[in-house]
Amino acid sequence: MKGRVTIGAVGLAGIGTGAAILLTDPNIRDPLDVVVWLAAVVLLHDGVLVPLVLLLGAALRARGALRGGLIVGGCLTAVALPVLLRPGPAPVSLLPLDYLRNWLIALGAVAVVTVLAAGWAALRSRWRQR
Repeated sequence: MKGRVTIGAVGLAGIGTGAAILLTDPNIRDPLDVVVWLAAVVLLHDGVLVPLVLLLGAALRARGALRGGLIVGGCLTAVALPVLLRPGPAPVSLLPLDYLRNWLIALGAVAVVTVLAAGWAALRSRWRQR
């Protein structure tokens, strides 16, 4: 019970810190835009990512590792989409990186770790059957 209370308190502190930054940061011109973006992320997660992961997970044999990889890949995509789909040229002052390349590298790393985890789970399953 103490752990839940502690986690809840840390979560509330994070929400409070985020709200304070949202309302006091001079770079945020309209806090409502941020709230709309956050609501869209929640809808994307709950309306697209979770059902997709559940459907794919139900159809796949090695569910644990693959579900984990799908969740991480989906979350990476949800975080990267605003930068990847933004209209116009990128501001020079904001992290002048090749976002598409880095996103693909991150997804590749997730895929490699997912394959390794699924392979490890399959090996452990075979060893236990002996």
